[in-house]
Amino acid sequence: MLNEIISDNSVEEVDNSKLIEEETSVDKTPSVDEKELKNYLSSSLFEDVRTIASDELEGQGESAVEEVELSEAYASTLKDISEHQLINGRVVGMNDRDILIDIGFKSEGIIDRSEFSEDSLPAIGDQVEVYLEYLEDSSGNTILSKEKADFMLKWQSLIKAYEEETVITGKIIRRIKGGMIVDLGAVQAFLPGSQLDVRPITDFDVYVDKDIDLRIVKLNEARKNIVVSHKMILEESLVEQRAALFEEIEIGSIMEGRVKNITDFGVFVDLGGIDGLLHITDLSWGRVNHPSEMINLNDDITVKVIEYDAERKRVSLGLKQLTPHPWEEVDIKYPIGVTVKGTIVSLTNYGAFIEIEPGVEGLIHVSEISWTRHIKNPSEEYSMGDKVEAKVISIDSHERKISLGVKQLTPDPWDEIEKDFEVGTKYSGKVQNLTQFGAFVELKEGIDGLVHVSDLSWTKVVRHAKNVLEKGQEVEVIILEVSRENRKISLGMKQLEDDPWQSIVEYFESGKEVSGEIIRILDKGIIIQLDMDVEGIIPFGKMSKKDRRSLASQYEVGANLSGIVMKVSPDDKKIILFKEELAGGGSTQTATDEVKDYLKNQKIETGGRIDIPQELLDNALEAEKEEKPTESE
Repeated sequence: MLNEIISDNSVEEVDNSKLIEEETSVDKTPSVDEKELKNYLSSSLFEDVRTIASDELEGQGESAVEEVELSEAYASTLKDISEHQLINGRVVGMNDRDILIDIGFKSEGIIDRSEFSEDSLPAIGDQVEVYLEYLEDSSGNTILSKEKADFMLKWQSLIKAYEEETVITGKIIRRIKGGMIVDLGAVQAFLPGSQLDVRPITDFDVYVDKDIDLRIVKLNEARKNIVVSHKMILEESLVEQRAALFEEIEIGSIMEGRVKNITDFGVFVDLGGIDGLLHITDLSWGRVNHPSEMINLNDDITVKVIEYDAERKRVSLGLKQLTPHPWEEVDIKYPIGVTVKGTIVSLTNYGAFIEIEPGVEGLIHVSEISWTRHIKNPSEEYSMGDKVEAKVISIDSHERKISLGVKQLTPDPWDEIEKDFEVGTKYSGKVQNLTQFGAFVELKEGIDGLVHVSDLSWTKVVRHAKNVLEKGQEVEVIILEVSRENRKISLGMKQLEDDPWQSIVEYFESGKEVSGEIIRILDKGIIIQLDMDVEGIIPFGKMSKKDRRSLASQYEVGANLSGIVMKVSPDDKKIILFKEELAGGGSTQTATDEVKDYLKNQKIETGGRIDIPQELLDNALEAEKEEKPTESE
C-alpha cells in the first residue's frame, strides 16, 4: 500500500522549500530597504544605548577598570552561534514594524512584526524560538524569522512522526487536481483522493475545512514535500473490527450496513469492516432489472446473512429474506375466479406474464386473450409495463404457477352462436383474410366465418381465394353450418345461386364437338375455357414424355382449340374432351373413329350420361389428377 502511494505518478506534491532558503545560498541581501532600516533603527530602538570611546576610560580610575572588566565578562557570555539555525531569544523591544530580540549575540536580532498574529504577539521579556537568517546584513543588523522557526520546529516534529509512524492531525483547506491540500500547521501536505477513505468518494468538496487524522506516507527532506493518508488509519482500525465481526457472524444474522458499491449483478454492503454481496436476485421477491431501481449509494440498509464462507471470508446477504415468501398464502389471496390487476413484465410468443405483486406472477396464455379473434402473438395486444386486468383460471401452488384469462372478463359470444346465426340465413360481411383453402368473412365484430374454395363458384376451379376475392371486399354469404363446439361457421357464396350443372350436362352431351380458348398447358393435357363458364380438359394419349413435350410446344395459351365431349364431371367441375392430334396412335382406324363408332352404338337419353370405356379415359383421369389442387384447412 505504501509503495503504491509513493510511486503514484498522479500525486501532486506540495513544495514547502520556498519557506527556507538553501544553506548554500550566498545572497545575503535583506528584504528591508537598507536606508529606511538605518533611519528607523537610529530613531528609537537604540535610544538607551551609549557608545564609550577608549579615551573616555582614561583617568576614570577604578570605575573605568571595573567597566572594562564588566565588558569583558559580558563578551564571554556571548553564544557561539551561526546562521540558519534555531535559537532561543528574549524580546527586549518592539515598535509598529519590528520586534527586537536578544539572542546572546553582540547585537540584538530583528523580526518583522507581521510574522506574528495579533493573538500571538509576544510581550517584552517573553522567550521565543527564532530562526537566524543573517548574522549581519549590509547594514550590520541581525535578521531573524519567526515563521521559518515555526516551520523548522514543525518539520522536525513531522520527521519524528514519519519515523515513528504516529498519527497527526491536519485541516483540509482546499481541493486540487488529484486530491486535497492539508494544513499541518506551518507546513502543507498533499492528500491523494484515493487515500481519503476506504470507500469511493463522489463529492470531495464536503471535506474542505474539516479536521482529519492522517498518517505520513512520504516525506522528501530536500524539497520539503509531504504526502499523507487517512485511508491507512481507517484500514488499520477495520482490521480489528473485521476480526471481531468474523468471530460473531453467522447465517441468519440480521445486520446493519451501508451501500458501498452498486453493480449490474448486485450491491456491495459495508457491514463495518466486512463487505457483503447482496445479489440482485435477493433484493426482492419480484423482478428487478437493476439494483439502482431499489437502492442508492451510501444508503443505510438492514440485511440478513444467508451464506457465509469462513475460509474465503465471503458473506452473501439477502433483503427479500426479511419478509415472508409471497407464495405461502397465494391460493387464499387469489382464489379461482377472482379478478386481479397486474403489470406486464414479460412477453413471449405463447403469452404474457403479469406481476400481481412482487414475487407473484401469472401467465395470460395467447389463447386466453380473446373469445373470437385469432391472436398469434400477445405483442399484438400488449406492451411491456401495461396495466392489465385478468381473471384467475387456475393455481398450482407447488409449481408456483397461476393461469390467467382476459377473455373471461366478458361473456363468450359462442355460447349463443347458434341462435344468432341460423343455417340458411343470408349475411353481408367483409373479407378479413384470404388463404389457399378459403376466405374468412367477418359477420360481426369478432365473429368470422369461412367460405371454402369449393363453395366460391359452381363452375370455376378456384386454386386460391385471392383469385376471386380481395381483402376488405364486401360480399354476401349464406350460413351453411354452425358449430359451437368447434367454434366454426361455414359459409357459402355459390349457394346464393342455383346449381347450373344440370343444364351443363344437357348442353355438353357426349360426342358433341366443342371449342374454346387455351388457358393452361400441362404435361399431361391442355385446359380450355368452354361456354357456360366451365373448363374442358383434353388429355394427351399414351406416349413418351418427350413426345408429349414436343406436342404441347405446338400450342399456345390464348389459341382456340376444339375437341369431342367424352365425359361431364360436376364433382370435379370438368368437361373431359378428346382430340385425335393429342391422343396419339397410328392405325388405319384412328382413335377418333374408335370413339365415334363407340358413341354411335350407345343409346343416350337427353341430358343423361354415357359410360366411356376405362381405357379411353385413363389419360384424361391422369391429367385431371395433375390439375386438381391440394386442399387443406
